[in-house]
Amino acid sequence: MEMTGEYNIPAPREKVWDALNDPEVLAKCIPGCQELNMDSETELSATVKSKVGPVSATFKGKVTLSEIDPPNGYRISGEGSGGVAGFAKGGAEVKLAEDGDGTVLTYVANAQVGGKLAQIGSRLIDSTAKKMANEFFGKFAEEVGGVVDEGTDGTESSVEPQAGQDDQEKSETPQSDSTEGGRGISPALWVGGLIAAVVVVLLIVAT
Repeated sequence: MEMTGEYNIPAPREKVWDALNDPEVLAKCIPGCQELNMDSETELSATVKSKVGPVSATFKGKVTLSEIDPPNGYRISGEGSGGVAGFAKGGAEVKLAEDGDGTVLTYVANAQVGGKLAQIGSRLIDSTAKKMANEFFGKFAEEVGGVVDEGTDGTESSVEPQAGQDDQEKSETPQSDSTEGGRGISPALWVGGLIAAVVVVLLIVAT
């Protein structure tokens, strides 16, 4: 499974980078997040309650950051497990670029899933992961820069998904997780992708 995304965040890149490394901010923004811990400067673990289609479970996952280049981006890899619900593992590259007074965040994630999650179908997992990612960044943008406009699905959000991203289906699925450690970007996306599909998105880890 491959997932890509691009978001406009109404805040300076340095501020976005710092917020993505703040466990308190991340915990508030990750749907279904029950616990988020920074095990080291490059490792993070999380527990997230999520639902992907008919599969509902509490996922636990861990992620590791590498190729850290503050405040430009990093690479994240990890895996998550939801017991009989299934497991997911994979990685993603996240980048931040200045855009006037705001920041453009882009990511490319790849994940593999097993167990019941693998029986659901990539389309549902993909739409759920994207929905979770939008929820995460909508809340994240509010925390960092305040709401500035509406999201593509009609819900108020300060994060603006870029053209080319499909509108999110109303699949119920919490998600994601994020990494942090004094320097990293949140893999909520990846996680959303991972945990939901790293278990839908470990991070999302956590999902």
